[in-house]
Amino acid sequence: MEKTYTPARIESHWYAQWEQAGYFRPGESGDPYCIMIPPPNVTGTLHMGHAFQDTLMDVLVRYHRMAGYNTLWQPGTDHAGIATQMVVERQLNAEGHDRHALGRAAFVEKIWEWKAQSGGTIQNQMRRLGASVDWSRERFTMDEGLSEAVEAVFVQLYREGLIYRGERLVNWDPVLQTAVSDLEVESAEEQSSIWRLRYPIVDSDEWLVVATTRPETMLGDTAVAVNPDDERYQSLIGRRVRLPLVDREIPIVGDDYVDPAFGTGCLKITPAHDFNDYEVGLRHGCTPINILTEDARINANAPAAYQGLDRYAARERIVADFEAAGLLDGIDPHRLMVPRCDRTGVVVEPFLTRQWFVDLTRETQSNGRPGGWREITRPALDAVRNGDIRFVPENWTKTYYNWLEDIQDWCISRQLWWGHRIPAWYDAEGAVYVGRDEAEIRARHDLGPEVSLRQDEDVLDTWFSSALWPFSTLGWPEETVELNRFYPTSVLVTGFDIIFFWVARMIMMGLKFRGEVPFREIYIHGLVRDSSGAKMSKSKGNVLDPLDIIDGIDLESLVKKRTTGLMQPQRAPAIEAQTREAFPEGIAEHGTDALRFTFASLATTGRDVVFDMGRVDGYRNFCNKLWNAARYVLMNTEDRLEGIDAGEMSYGTAERWIVTRLQRTEQTVNEAIQSYRLDLAAQAIYEFTWDEYCDWYLELSKPALQGDADTPQARGTRYTLVRVLEGLLRLLHPIMPFITEAIWQRVAPVAGLSGETIMTQAFPIADPERIDTAAEAEIDWLQRFILGIRRIRGEMDIAPGKRLPVILQNGSDADRQRVEHHRAALDFLGRLASIDWLGPDEAAPESALALVDTLEIRVPMAGLIDRDAERARLEKARARLADDLARTRGKLDNAAFVEKAPAEVVQRERDKQAETESALARIDEQIRRVERL
Repeated sequence: MEKTYTPARIESHWYAQWEQAGYFRPGESGDPYCIMIPPPNVTGTLHMGHAFQDTLMDVLVRYHRMAGYNTLWQPGTDHAGIATQMVVERQLNAEGHDRHALGRAAFVEKIWEWKAQSGGTIQNQMRRLGASVDWSRERFTMDEGLSEAVEAVFVQLYREGLIYRGERLVNWDPVLQTAVSDLEVESAEEQSSIWRLRYPIVDSDEWLVVATTRPETMLGDTAVAVNPDDERYQSLIGRRVRLPLVDREIPIVGDDYVDPAFGTGCLKITPAHDFNDYEVGLRHGCTPINILTEDARINANAPAAYQGLDRYAARERIVADFEAAGLLDGIDPHRLMVPRCDRTGVVVEPFLTRQWFVDLTRETQSNGRPGGWREITRPALDAVRNGDIRFVPENWTKTYYNWLEDIQDWCISRQLWWGHRIPAWYDAEGAVYVGRDEAEIRARHDLGPEVSLRQDEDVLDTWFSSALWPFSTLGWPEETVELNRFYPTSVLVTGFDIIFFWVARMIMMGLKFRGEVPFREIYIHGLVRDSSGAKMSKSKGNVLDPLDIIDGIDLESLVKKRTTGLMQPQRAPAIEAQTREAFPEGIAEHGTDALRFTFASLATTGRDVVFDMGRVDGYRNFCNKLWNAARYVLMNTEDRLEGIDAGEMSYGTAERWIVTRLQRTEQTVNEAIQSYRLDLAAQAIYEFTWDEYCDWYLELSKPALQGDADTPQARGTRYTLVRVLEGLLRLLHPIMPFITEAIWQRVAPVAGLSGETIMTQAFPIADPERIDTAAEAEIDWLQRFILGIRRIRGEMDIAPGKRLPVILQNGSDADRQRVEHHRAALDFLGRLASIDWLGPDEAAPESALALVDTLEIRVPMAGLIDRDAERARLEKARARLADDLARTRGKLDNAAFVEKAPAEVVQRERDKQAETESALARIDEQIRRVERL
């Protein structure tokens, strides 16, 4: 093996080997195990969330592949309607072209050209991460087969009365001029105002004062609402106010929705431009009045003075006109949540428009047929309630129930050109015909060529095609071998943020069109955040590129990457300063395996995954540790074992102990992975590898392997070294595939194993018969003995290589037997010069003391240290600790600090004081010992 572990050299080599050999493809035997990848956007690049999620899925797939399952990890990408259209439209604009001038067909062709040239970025990045997906089955939500599935579902739901076209409020982006889903809207607190407007009461000299954060929408007011229990306004319910500027009378209504404590307690009701107002309006028979155009300008439903004005220009004009009329009661500063589209950054408007919807709320249709609640929503609820689907962790079940029990009909149309065009056609009279294509419609409805038909301009919401992903990717509506073999799939791995938008809808569509749930379990993981717990975002400048962690990146390139293309360019200087402080040397190369192990170690059951580069550094060191351990093993076993089972072998306590520890680790890892606790699996492997195999067993093996020993004990030690390492590599492979494959290729032949790849070897299963509790007790005693010696060395500042005389006292007969049995290991690991026993009543010389149960381990101090030099060292250390203690006490004696500082900061100082006092006491004891010499 090469002396130095170089991840870049091994990773590209082994991934290409695996893919070319077809190891990622399912076979014909074994129980099926299938995971559907949440399809990333075709425009996307691998971010930390993708890398974390892909690691979790790959661990599960590699584990089950090694456990003998017939595994399929289905890959693919989403056509990402809005994002993709924006990317290509920006390219056209940069070239001086416009999509409207180009025309729809030519523009869609441009998008397909872009996909062919640039749409494979994220797939290649997934390869870098080691994702063992079956690339031969890769799908795209706009490919021919998936498009056929989308059409089939739309047509069937429409014919069953479960898809309809109607006028309702939607989230509207005035720049994209399309409806957008809630997931594409990000709300953040911003500084604004509350305007208090006076609405004159009809037949009175008085007025009501309404409070609003969007005064421009008053042009579409249809009522003023007050709480019926609010004594200030009870007498006014049923009367009317005159709407200023518009000169329209509107009613005063009583509604429990109104919060009497907010603003003035009077709420203007604008059903066409507020979701809550829409519901209030429905309860009181108010007809919505839309006062905005698709690009958020005032339309012809408003007075002529405001028509054509941008919504914010109209706001200024309206406020000024209220003030001029003496009807502006006041303006108060106010912070409020402002919804912005995550694609354009523009404020989203609730907008009344005709859209296509999936019915999810009706028990029964007007014609008596089952409605969407009975046919789609309730079965999805029941599937979780009756245990057909299990959430992991279980607490997400409640979130799922809450969302579905409060569900609204699903708006599935988007005003875009890129996507699945809605399979609906209209004749000259506006009659609607739905079918897979125009020819089918004409045949079904007996429409001759003289009847002119035009197709609906809208496309379907991206989530519509994604909802069919678990079965459409397997060939549905055809009854394929793969569909019958791998559906229902085994587990869905996803974040909690899309439980409603994607998870629930897949369950709905799977039950509706396959009659079975789409997956048996749903593993919900947390969202990756930075080391301070903040959400990673480009605007905050705290985004990390997984490939930069894998390959490394210099500081200047990192600064450029983080400050280029910001939506708020003014943030660039702050982001640059923050980056230079956090990464003064840039980011070093860590390799894929270290990053994957970091992700596995962070896969707890919490909502947040707090990512810290320090962890990756630590696991890069872990890779080095494993590599160097393998080099030691191979140097002592290659060409030393004629045949792995040849020759007489003897297994000492250390061999029986490490085999026992491996069995226990195998048991822990299997249980952890099967219960989706990859953090516990990673922890168990780390502790076994570093603490037990490397730090203890490799050291315990050295006495037996000194020289060219070919004794039964030496052969047993070599055999154990290589076989335990080989088992460890298989145990670690799902998490760290590259380094384990590279080492296994060298270790397997020495261990007497054959096979082309570690990927297809059996995953280790614990054998209870190989557990030796007596050996565990023996090595536990040995470890405590050695650690006691090492502690004394550390406290007395004795050089590690200096051999120590040891005196033992008060030991049991078992202790004497153990000292004799483990004498070679004690001398080697403890660097001991001698071991002598004192009788129970014999006086011991001045010594440093360690205890193993009742056994006293003493290291005489005379002759080991320079009395004066040691005293000077200890006094210097004592002075430093005394200074630290004085500073800490000064803070805690300051009443202002204790009262004003955060509780955790004060507690930290108190803990520091206790630790320093304890350290001072130990130093004083050592000084007294030295003085007695």
